[in-house]
Amino acid sequence: MRLTQYFLPVLKENPAEAQIASHRLMLRAGMVRQASAGIYSWLPLGLRVLRRIEAIIHEEQERAGHIPMLMPTIQSADLWRESGRYDAYGPEMLRIRDRHERDMLYGPTNEELITDIFRNAVGSYRDLPLTLYQIQWKFRDEIRPRFGVMRGREFLMKDGYNFDLTREDALHAYNRHLVSYLRTYERMGVKAIPMRAASGPIGGDDTHEFLVLAETGESAVFYDSAVTDLSFGDRQVDYADRAAVRAIVDEWTAPYARTDETHDEAVFAEVPAERRREGRGIEVGQIFYFGTKYSEPMKAVVVNEAGERVPVHMGSHGIGVSRLVGAIIEASHDERGIIWPEGVTPFRVGLVNLKQGDAGADAACESLYAELARAGLEPLYDDRDERAGAKFATMDLIGLPWRITVGPRGLAKGVVELTSRRTGESEEMSAAAAVERLSGIYARV
Repeated sequence: MRLTQYFLPVLKENPAEAQIASHRLMLRAGMVRQASAGIYSWLPLGLRVLRRIEAIIHEEQERAGHIPMLMPTIQSADLWRESGRYDAYGPEMLRIRDRHERDMLYGPTNEELITDIFRNAVGSYRDLPLTLYQIQWKFRDEIRPRFGVMRGREFLMKDGYNFDLTREDALHAYNRHLVSYLRTYERMGVKAIPMRAASGPIGGDDTHEFLVLAETGESAVFYDSAVTDLSFGDRQVDYADRAAVRAIVDEWTAPYARTDETHDEAVFAEVPAERRREGRGIEVGQIFYFGTKYSEPMKAVVVNEAGERVPVHMGSHGIGVSRLVGAIIEASHDERGIIWPEGVTPFRVGLVNLKQGDAGADAACESLYAELARAGLEPLYDDRDERAGAKFATMDLIGLPWRITVGPRGLAKGVVELTSRRTGESEEMSAAAAVERLSGIYARV
């Protein structure tokens, strides 16, 4: 993409309404614009990051054997009355009526609707296990929306739902989700720690939240520093192997890690003093096992091997897609702007022409731009007639992990400059070597 042909409305000044780094930088980098309180338009740069995150989620969910679908944003209130949550959920749920005076709602979550879909389509244990998921916009009418996309009213969410014959089967689905989430977050370049949490209005006794450590996090967290040393790496997982999946879950949940809602000071005191940590965390996902909480009142039953009609065991599993954008920025930025991890960057490399209009520099940039595109490296080419400082400032602000700088002096030596946004280190090399280096880096993402 050429910057002269792109829509990137960057701001030079910090917006007065932005209180935290992610909100400030997303506005300044031209990623979002507020439409109304807690509701944002996602501009082209922000949308590219959302799509990167969605792609990783889809890949890891389908790797774990989960099946994508899409449900409507507007739901019938009658389903929520069946489960008993219509009146219990609270004012965060937007309740509306259609022209026929039927009670409807803008879904804050989808347990009722997915249960209705299941009960009308599945009747035998032979059709289990089954896990369905979607990535869809949701709405919760926060009393005080703030911090940009971190606590908005409209948000993009991955929500998945498992249906299993027994508690043991459903707990394997729970473990499968925990492991798939570890892979998902690590591919995005963030350390998201699974922490024992409270279930809230979803219900159920077994639940973990995934939190990214950040000073601006809204949750107080208490953890054993050993958990921050864990890495999933490139290990392969057979999701059908219950023992192997359980072993990974045990590895990641053995170190103490809890939110303030479930913190136990006595248990925390058993952690060696040098490893005890307190801080703040941003929730970016949560998994639940809630048994027959919805299947019993909504009569979502199957016939088991003995010919008995039994309610299915269920769980739900969410990832805050739009919230993740803010969380990644909170965990990865500096005074100059965003620092995107390679897995979610909107463009893989920025190409800067130091002397636009110079025949040699223009020709070299055009050739390199084409070569980067052929290599699948999706460059953003700053071909504006601007001074070098302004171009560098824009690239730093939007946070692309790598920048290639082309200028007459370097070309005279047959080199370009490859710069890491994270470390600031630069290296001179041939254009071909820069393409080869970047291809190798992104092949590992």
